[in-house]
Amino acid sequence: MNSRTGAAVRVAAANVLHAVLQGRSLKAELAAALPKIADSRDRALVEAICFAVLRNRPRYEAALQAWMPKPLGQRDAPLRALLYVGFAQLDPLQLPAHAALAATVDAVRVAGRSHQAGLANALLRRAQREGLPVGDVEAAWPAWLRERVRSDWPDDAEAIFSASAAPAPTWLRVNRGRSSVPDYAARLAQAGIAHALVEGLEDAIRIDAPLAPTTLPGFAEGDVSVQDAAAQRVADALSPAPGARVLDACAAPGGKSAHLLERDPGLQLTAIDIDGRRLRRVRETLDRLGLGGDARLIAADAVDTAAWWDGVPFDAILLDAPCSGTGIVRRQPDVLLHRRASDIAALTALQARLLDALWPLLAPGGRLLYTTCSILRCENTDQVAAMLARTPDARAEALDAVLGRDQRPGRQRLTGEQGMDGFFYASLRRERPA
Repeated sequence: MNSRTGAAVRVAAANVLHAVLQGRSLKAELAAALPKIADSRDRALVEAICFAVLRNRPRYEAALQAWMPKPLGQRDAPLRALLYVGFAQLDPLQLPAHAALAATVDAVRVAGRSHQAGLANALLRRAQREGLPVGDVEAAWPAWLRERVRSDWPDDAEAIFSASAAPAPTWLRVNRGRSSVPDYAARLAQAGIAHALVEGLEDAIRIDAPLAPTTLPGFAEGDVSVQDAAAQRVADALSPAPGARVLDACAAPGGKSAHLLERDPGLQLTAIDIDGRRLRRVRETLDRLGLGGDARLIAADAVDTAAWWDGVPFDAILLDAPCSGTGIVRRQPDVLLHRRASDIAALTALQARLLDALWPLLAPGGRLLYTTCSILRCENTDQVAAMLARTPDARAEALDAVLGRDQRPGRQRLTGEQGMDGFFYASLRRERPA
């Protein structure tokens, strides 16, 4: 990597971070920035820097507060992002210090801040010399959310905070319509990609080293997808009958719909999402996997059933509800920047509306699987208990212990347990009329 390229990579990372720190989505900013970077190694470095910064932001803020007599103002927010980029390279990424410092100071100049290059150089050299402050892993969590986690999981809070600050493994889902787990594992071995098979996960392979999905053998051809094992368990928990009429009510980006169709292309699957742009991602996912013609896709508000439902009941409904995302902080660390206490009340109200709107669409004897990637009880056990209390023909069904802790009515997996994301599952059966 030459000096000009090295500086450009650091500027790209800083631009993403500046946008995220101003309230933008990390996923969206990376999706926009990474395709513009030609070298896959540079793309991987930008992504690694961004995640490292967001996981360690309180430590970096503490360093600047301690080392600068005058705090950086809002006009210097881009410089702050560049300094964070430099800190992340030193700790935790531990890149060669000389190259990291030189490239970051060059990036300050490339970003049009040559007058601050000396300041940046001094701060980064101090970080190299003295090290960065040691911080608590929970410091990145806003106080109100820390207290919720401690209240809901008093014996597990520290483990949740630690797991949420650690990089997540890459979980693969093998497309059983094109390959098998043993056959695909052999292809990974041939490609020199270390991996592990996990007993009881029929379609999953675990990879602990970070890698770009597009570098996986057969990814473009639809042989494999990236999906956390907790999300793969949704297909096990719903387990619709062959050829059943199934609704995926909040489908984007389409991984769960795709998994159901990989297992049974004969399903009559309807996938809905309120965001038409995100629904196009569902179509792209299904097309890549060779399932493009096997689902009906509708851009609509799932609550407004009169606008899209054809009146024919569904045998099974998957409601992977909009939620706080507190179970996937390790994958989306910007959740801790953007989530507000007021969001939780709005989300729980939306979840309740979705449950009430979709329940009448379920055939008698059918099942609705309610899932979230949240670890908050108000979105999970409390939400489902309230729905059962107001819905006379709904009853909770027992779920397999492999899905997580028994938290009736449902099962909860906490972040990092068995290497998986935090996830909640509840199965509700619609009783037949007497």
